[in-house]
Amino acid sequence: MLDKQIAGFVQPDGKGIQFLYLDGRIESHARIVGNITDERILGLLKTAKGFRELVDSIGVVVEITEGDSEAIDFVLQMYGKGEAYSGTKIRQSIPTDGMERIIRLADYEWSEADETPGQIRFEFPHAGEQAIVSVKLYLRDGFDVPEDREDENVNLESADYGKLLARSLLHMGNPARLQKAIDRARRGETVTIAFIGGSITQGAGAIPIHTECYAYKTFQGFCRLAGKGTEENVHYIKAGVGGTPSELGMLRYERDVLRGGSVEPDIVVVEFAVNDEGDETKGECYDSLVRKILSAGNSPAVILLFAVFSDDWNLQERLEPVGMAYDLPMVSIKDAVTEQFYARPDAGRVFSKRQFFYDCFHPTSLGHSVMADCILNLFRAADTMQRMADMLRLDEIEPPLGGEFETVRMIDRESAEKDIHIDCGSFFHRDEELQAVEMDCNLSPVKEFPYNWMHRADAGNETPFSMEITCSALLLIYKDSGSDAVGRAEVLVDGEKVFTADPHVNGWIHCNAAICFRGWKNKRYHVEVRMAPGDEEKEFTILGFGYVG
Repeated sequence: MLDKQIAGFVQPDGKGIQFLYLDGRIESHARIVGNITDERILGLLKTAKGFRELVDSIGVVVEITEGDSEAIDFVLQMYGKGEAYSGTKIRQSIPTDGMERIIRLADYEWSEADETPGQIRFEFPHAGEQAIVSVKLYLRDGFDVPEDREDENVNLESADYGKLLARSLLHMGNPARLQKAIDRARRGETVTIAFIGGSITQGAGAIPIHTECYAYKTFQGFCRLAGKGTEENVHYIKAGVGGTPSELGMLRYERDVLRGGSVEPDIVVVEFAVNDEGDETKGECYDSLVRKILSAGNSPAVILLFAVFSDDWNLQERLEPVGMAYDLPMVSIKDAVTEQFYARPDAGRVFSKRQFFYDCFHPTSLGHSVMADCILNLFRAADTMQRMADMLRLDEIEPPLGGEFETVRMIDRESAEKDIHIDCGSFFHRDEELQAVEMDCNLSPVKEFPYNWMHRADAGNETPFSMEITCSALLLIYKDSGSDAVGRAEVLVDGEKVFTADPHVNGWIHCNAAICFRGWKNKRYHVEVRMAPGDEEKEFTILGFGYVG
């Protein structure tokens, strides 16, 4: 980390924590921040044993920028075999005066159970405090790395930045619905702009996450463009959930965006281009979500946003046909920024990768500003065009990637579906330890899927969860976890096992959607969820279901 903004995000005890995850990502951090290309060094960083062979000491610099804490705790957590947090934990109080403090690895006892560098944490005494930090690894003799390079000042008023924004406009499409929303906002009518996606939409990497994220900055820009000088007539919905693809997004759209039917968004920005590798339908869920949004009675505008990872990867090529089929506006951050990363500062580079990326997946506050500017460039372009008619006839367009889930509905413990009968059996507890995200412009995290069914080790019986439902497709939403106390569960339909859910695949507290069956005859089925053999005395949480029928 080099001169990186951090903030203490609120914890249940009132303190604040900023995480920097290293497990599976430390190599990318080294490439981006340190310009490391030596494969030997990059390989050693991946394991706890290699890390200790390579690193002599750690230099930490903290300068408080908002708050009055005189020191914050720096924590390096090694992940252990089995339970992640069983590894060595180095904790050091670091004064916030901007002076470097050195932590020598030889001063600590290391566990033989250490497997990989897991995470760095900065723990603030009070939530909401902010700081600028650097974390440097000083290597042992015999390892050579490039000299540190200084980044150029970023000029967002330059001609090169204008060219970058122009490249981001992948496809203008038919902007009629967007133009209608702009005109309504200018007249002072109520307009709602909504954002749905993964952790980038949640705001990861932005400091602070709720006001520096691309979604909020886009909302502010729309208010300046079309609002009445205030934000009173323009409303904002942010529904990003880290680590989740459109397979989950299509299920939670009614709850997280439409808020159970109380909200009708006029503009919806969809951002799943870096999350949908986990979509087992390879695009059909994305296509179905887009169709679901477009089919709303108030005819909302849909903007497809294609974010990018630090290795220049996204799924734009897979998902772009959806935008072309429905003639939708599309904005590509990949097209905007990747080309200039490899140019010289005097030949088109506006900013470097380490200025744009907070880590290998998420943008910095600067990166979020660039993303917002790319979307606002589309808004301005649409606004200057002649007003067009909405020509979309959704029922006449064949879904390019498939639309089986266009009408999918979600149910959870609070749903009151008269034709669905549920007996929770031994899954009668409620899980309170859930993935939580910052919704809308709030800083306090909101728990995802609080109305769940949980099987605990002390359930006292092994009665399966059972459900009678009429449908042609069924998805299970369940909680992932890295805990050894959590076990696998099996899904049976009419007595036949169709799916085994393993919460350890992702290894962290996370919402996961998986297809149990699809394309079946639309009829009544008896569905059971029961603990897998050998895991009867472990925990499992059903967060909800999605069904088509």
